[in-house]
Amino acid sequence: MAKVKRLYRCTDCDSQTPQWAGRCGECGAWNSLEEEVKLPANAANQATISRHTGYAGEQKNDIQTLSAVTSEKAVRWTTGMPELDRVLGGGLVTGSVVLIGGDPGIGKSTLLLQAMAKMAETSGVSPLYISGEESLQQIRLRAERLQLEQAPLDLLAETHAEKMIAIAQKQKPQVMVIDSIQTVFTELSQSAPGTVAQVRESAAQLVRYAKSSGTTMILVGHVTKQGALAGPRVLEHMVDTVLYFEGDTSTRFRILRAVKNRFGAINELGVFGMTELGLKEVSNPSAIFLSRGDAAVAGSVVTVIREGSRPMLVEVQALVDDSPLGNPRRVSVGLDQNRLSMLLAILHRHGGITCSDQDVFINVVGGVKLSETGADLAVLAAILSSLRNRPIPRDWVLFGEVGLTGEIRPVQAGEERISDAAKHGFTHAIVPKANAPRKDIKGMKIIPVLHLGEAIEALKQAD
Repeated sequence: MAKVKRLYRCTDCDSQTPQWAGRCGECGAWNSLEEEVKLPANAANQATISRHTGYAGEQKNDIQTLSAVTSEKAVRWTTGMPELDRVLGGGLVTGSVVLIGGDPGIGKSTLLLQAMAKMAETSGVSPLYISGEESLQQIRLRAERLQLEQAPLDLLAETHAEKMIAIAQKQKPQVMVIDSIQTVFTELSQSAPGTVAQVRESAAQLVRYAKSSGTTMILVGHVTKQGALAGPRVLEHMVDTVLYFEGDTSTRFRILRAVKNRFGAINELGVFGMTELGLKEVSNPSAIFLSRGDAAVAGSVVTVIREGSRPMLVEVQALVDDSPLGNPRRVSVGLDQNRLSMLLAILHRHGGITCSDQDVFINVVGGVKLSETGADLAVLAAILSSLRNRPIPRDWVLFGEVGLTGEIRPVQAGEERISDAAKHGFTHAIVPKANAPRKDIKGMKIIPVLHLGEAIEALKQAD
């Protein structure tokens, strides 16, 4: 067998060295050298790789004009879970690679075990669940808890990438789940499993097999303390879809968000509830996130956000109190803290209201993270309501982006947001003037505003 050439590349200056060192000799960066495998390019070595992986080989590629290329509609398989299908863009596409990440214990393995069991029972798809972290007995215990022990699902406990591909060639599953990619290793790298080199090379082999065989591949990835997927950033570029499983383990609700999808919309959202029998889908998340008390309270405002193709009503809470500190605190949960500081500066400059001696706390109820700017107006309204101790009526809803000059800018799908709020019983809406509907919406009074000052005056009328 021909030797595989190994080298070490600096992640800062991209220089190469044949041996590992703690410090890069070119730029002086510490712990920046990562192992890289350089495969031989001759035919003999390609045949050697083919015997190990079973799919490498020469592929004839011809130049074709755009008009001569025929487009074939991708075949999608439903997972039996509408919320998961929504995030995926309609289901799993043949030959695609999906990467799903989340905190430990958030429910990634539970979700995939439920989805694969339902696919095997209802769609006639033959899935293969490969676990590198749990034994088959542990998976059986989870299946018994979820009442899925009779599902026609194939299981495998393996961490060797080449063996996985060899078994898949004989079994020919239509869907493969790898739980997780950090436990997989390949003989092409001498690094320990979980390192950058092993994760990159193992994922590259699995992705190539999925593309060449038409097998749908689902990879489970660990996340760092910052919440990002662990491993090289190139891992997210190699796959077709990247999903994040979010939520607080102390609550029963989980949110599945798509941050990359070549076959559907990004920022699509799926909501699940963790129960004793596994994850249950929440078809109307707005009803859950709006479970408030009967009386209106100061600092509570409802806004309409849009995640993917779904408008969703969420409650924004604010607490403004006198600060005993020289530097008042700015704490936000579910909202970027830098954006909160910017909104407070806009409120002072263009609204004439200062919070320089006040502690400001912002919380988005239900563990939802606001990834769009359409909730700016609601955040400022909640701050004003708490500062003045004047509740905003429960049947009022606000949305709109607030610019640095104090203008209220329109947001996407404004009329759809207003209609969704009307369906949930809201009767008044403060919206950007450009989002005001041309036709009246039954039971809804629209208050269009152009500037932050107009929105503040409209809130005074609500007292």
